[in-house]
Formats: sequence, structure tokens, C-alpha cells
Amino acid sequence: MASAHTAVNDPGSPKKPADLRKVVAASLVGTTIEWYDYFLYGSAAALVFGRVFFPESDPLTGTLLSFLTYAIGFAARPVGAVVFGHFGDRLGRKKLLVISLLMMGGSTTLIGCVPGYATLGVAAPLLLTTLRLIQGFALGGEWGGAVLLVSEHGDARRRGFWASWPQGGAPAGNLLAVGVLSLMTTVLSDDAFNSWGWRVPFLLSGVLVMVGMWIRLSVDESPLFKEALAKSKEREAEQKAEQLPFVAVVRDHWRDILVAMGARMAENISYYVITAFVLTYCVEHLDIEKQPALNAVLIGSAVQFCLIPLFGALSDRVGRKPVYLVGALGVGAWSWAFFGLLDTRSFPALVLAVTVGLVFHSAMYAPQAAFFSELFATRMRYTGASIGAQLSSVAAGAPAPLIATALLASYGSSTPISVYVGLSAVVTVIAVVAARETRGTDLAAVEPAGPTTARPAAGPKETAAR
Repeated sequence: MASAHTAVNDPGSPKKPADLRKVVAASLVGTTIEWYDYFLYGSAAALVFGRVFFPESDPLTGTLLSFLTYAIGFAARPVGAVVFGHFGDRLGRKKLLVISLLMMGGSTTLIGCVPGYATLGVAAPLLLTTLRLIQGFALGGEWGGAVLLVSEHGDARRRGFWASWPQGGAPAGNLLAVGVLSLMTTVLSDDAFNSWGWRVPFLLSGVLVMVGMWIRLSVDESPLFKEALAKSKEREAEQKAEQLPFVAVVRDHWRDILVAMGARMAENISYYVITAFVLTYCVEHLDIEKQPALNAVLIGSAVQFCLIPLFGALSDRVGRKPVYLVGALGVGAWSWAFFGLLDTRSFPALVLAVTVGLVFHSAMYAPQAAFFSELFATRMRYTGASIGAQLSSVAAGAPAPLIATALLASYGSSTPISVYVGLSAVVTVIAVVAARETRGTDLAAVEPAGPTTARPAAGPKETAAR
């Protein structure tokens, strides 16, 4: 057997640190830009879309309708997961990541150009919704490809750490989106911001996409995928037909898809309550100015960006499941203190509420990339990881701000919202407890495990990695 230092195609051999850092940087920058585009919409929906696109409704109803268009984008994410996953497992991770970045950036830039209701009438929210659907479709393919590109370049021993860096794109993107909005609300009057100022961050996306494209085009395709593709061509030459990735993953990895969906429930719901709904709660319910709420999310996102690689590294030492469970239990318990702190209307309390909530969220989000990657076989990994992650987004992330806003409108209290977040934490705990520990898994050794097929025992590489 060739040594780990000389084997070119040995998937267990780690990438050179400089090359791996380049792959990590490309994934992080691209993911940051895509999440910037996606979160920008959520923040704008909470702050301004109700007035611009639904001006005939009262403020809370207008916000509710804005969040409805926000939620519609999530419906396109599973479709994007299937389409991008299929071609990503057939053609490669890199090509599809370039396409997703172009689609996301283009639709976001166009949102900044859509006239309001006063100019186009009902056509304005329809155009807004269409572009939101394109955003969702693109993001459905982005996440799986970005984390897999890093996971498949690295080695098992530090996969949790390296794969967590693309996860940092979420708080970095949110930090960038909220930061630009915060700057615009600071330098502009309310009338100017509602009239045209909110469009500037959307138009800025066009510039960011060009930067992301330049970096993303400079990295190599996943070596693990190249090896799997070569084996697939050998099978085709022997006239052994290969099933479509979607069919194969549903047949052989359906348990893993359910685990991924359940694991995402508390992670997804808590995040959108903490970072998106919090703006509505503070501005519409507590009658607090936009700026303190935006600044609290800014500070919390900055802390989260720093914590994600630390939690990823911790999952390499103690396992994916223990770290994930701490996060799920934490957000379930913190949801009760979260709104109590917001109700004080004190800025330090706002910062504490958001930051601690995002600390617990980080404990789930950081190991998620490596955890989901290690569940699926290579030739269906893009499809499986993407479907598992994005199907849950329809049931979790999509309606979270909508449900929270509706509960607040119906009961006038945050208690039902805390119950909602707490129940999602219960679902996630059950899913993670039921899952197998994947730390140290050799990705090349993961094989489909259908209803009657047992997974292979850990090989020498996996044992050594532990």
C-alpha cells in the first residue's frame, strides 16, 4: 500500500495545509456571499418590505406578509438540493458551486431594482416572490457543495474543524447583511431608507459575487469525488448501470436523511427566531428603535463567527453528538430567558439574549457539516447531505419567523414562541441520540446501508483517526 505521503488518490491522505486553506477560504467566501444575500432579504423583510410592498396593511400584518414571501424561498431549497445534488454527484462539486453563486447574486441584485407597490401594484410583490424563489433554489445547492468540497479535501482527524469554516459563512453573511443595513439606517433618515436606502445592500451583491467567483474558480475539484467518478466510469464500461443519486440515496440512506432533518429542526428554528424575528419583536412589539436590535444581532453574529471553528475542533475531540446535544438542549432552555431579556428593553440585555442564543446555536451548527458529510457515500453525498438539510428548512426555517409573528399577534405574549422553540429542541435531541457517532469516519469507506445491508466495520484508517 502506498504511504499517506505519496498516494495521490488516497482519500485518507490529508491535503497540504496551504492547499486546504485555499479550499477552505474559497468555500467560506462563497458561502458568506450567498448567506449575505439570503439573510439580507430576511432582515429587510423584518424592517422595510412590509411598508414598501404591502403598504395597505397594518404594520404587523405587513411584516407577516413580508415573512410569507421570505418563507416561500425555503420551498425552493429542497428542489435546489435535488437538482444541484444530482449534478454535483455526477459532474462535480466545483461546477455547481459556481452556478449557485451566480444565481444567488443575480437574483439579489435584481431585488434591489424591483419598484415598490406604489409603482407596480400587485406586480411588485409577485416579482419580489419570484426572485426569492430563485434565491432559495440557489441556496439549496450551495450548502452541500461548499461543506463537501472542504470535507472531501481534508482528513478524518481534523474534519470537524476544517469543515466548520464554511459554516462560518452563515454568521459572516448575516454580520455583513445586518452591518450594511445598520450603516444605512444610521446615515439615512427613515424616509430615505424606506424610499431607496434599503436597495443599496442588494445592489452591492453584484460586486461581492465577482469577488466570490474569482476565488471559487481558483480551487481544485474534490479528490475523493474524482476517484469515485473514475470508479463509476469503470462500472459503466462494464455495462453496470448506476442509479440516479436521488433514487439511490432515498433507498439506501433514508435513515440518515431523517437524522439530518431532525437534527436541523432546533438549529434552524432557533436561528431565525434569534436573528430575524428578534427584529420584528423589538421594533413592532417592544417599540424599540431599529438600531439597537440590529447592533445586538451584529455583536452576536461576530461572536458566533469566532466560536464556530472552536466547536468544530471540539467535535473532533469528543464527537459530533455530544457537542450537538449541548447546543440543542441549550437553545431549548435559553428560549425562555431570551424573551425575558428582550422585554427589559435594555441594550446590554438585548446583546446578552442574542449572543448566548447564538453560542448554543454554534454548538449545533459547527459540527453539522462534518456530521452530515460522514453519513453518506461519496457518489450520493451531495444529494443526501443537501436533501437532509434542505427538507428540514421547509418545516423549520421557512415558517419560523412566520409562526413566531403569528403567535405574537394571536397571544400578545412570547410564551408560545418559547414553547415552539423548546419543542423543536426535543425533536433534535431525539434525532441526534438516535444517530450513530461519525467522528473519525473515513469518507471513502462509507458505503450505502439499505434496509438489509449493514454498514462496514471501521477500517484501519478510521481506527487510526480515532
